[in-house]
Amino acid sequence: MPQLNLETREITLKIVYYGPALSGKTTNLKQIHAMLAKQVRGDMVTLDTQDDRTLYFDFLPVEFGVDGGFKIKLKLFTVPGQVLHRSTRRVVLAGADAVAFIADSQRSASSANAYSYRDLEANLRANGLDIHQLPSVVQFNKRDLEDIKPLEEVRKAWEGTGIPTIPAAAAKGEGVIETFEALLVRLFRHLDQRHSFGQKFGVSEQQFIQGVVGHFQENKGA
Repeated sequence: MPQLNLETREITLKIVYYGPALSGKTTNLKQIHAMLAKQVRGDMVTLDTQDDRTLYFDFLPVEFGVDGGFKIKLKLFTVPGQVLHRSTRRVVLAGADAVAFIADSQRSASSANAYSYRDLEANLRANGLDIHQLPSVVQFNKRDLEDIKPLEEVRKAWEGTGIPTIPAAAAKGEGVIETFEALLVRLFRHLDQRHSFGQKFGVSEQQFIQGVVGHFQENKGA
């Protein structure tokens, strides 16, 4: 459920990037931060372990205005992928409005992907959330590496879920914006269906999406 502050006319939405260790969650946020125009992004906060894996979370605030006079703030988080940090993942998922699951395309990562997705479902339930009701997308990252699952195989495995699957090589910036945009579309439609979001706050789906995505183009090559 979005957080609404009528006094400051701000709507805050929480997006969580989830997935196994080293699947590319932090890389996605770093690429988003690098490609976004400075006027809509805040500072990226990262808490790392000594081996450069995310310990608690990465946090990237994104803010933009809409015609209805409200400001929309997106808070983007990642979770630590290592098995031992399950309790931290549960805490970070609390109050999530949408989830991007970042999977590793390498065949050797299949079991880690499966474990992490089951862990996601369990931690959402612990927070009173349902993966089938929450806006979500799946990114199959690391498409630039060897011994990866063919896209046909990936899409066949997910076709019955109704969840979009997006190929990516996040380290090269490929598929990062596409993943984020697909998630924003699903998030807006979910909010609009559940809470008449567009009518209440004077924002169309296009304005909502372009409020963020429109600022990627301005910053490319900057």
